[in-house]
Amino acid sequence: MSSLTKTEQETVINFNVAETEAVVFTRDRAVMRKLDSLVTEFPSVYRCIKATDIDKTYVMPKQYVSYRKPRRISAARRKQIQQQMQDINNAK
Repeated sequence: MSSLTKTEQETVINFNVAETEAVVFTRDRAVMRKLDSLVTEFPSVYRCIKATDIDKTYVMPKQYVSYRKPRRISAARRKQIQQQMQDINNAK
């Protein structure tokens, strides 16, 4: 694979109201690995329809494209998690 700049390592998700599937075009290796693993595990749901040496195009149900709210953690909970991680790291 040729070397791409961070800007060129893009992912584009395309879908519309009329169709049931979304098309995902990516040049990001991390996204490719995740989608390739989904293609392997769920071949009837996720499909790789085109691949070159620098990019891949996948098809999947558009209902699997999700939007999430940002996670809100209180300062007290953040401190508790931090302490738990310190305890785990100190136990090693």
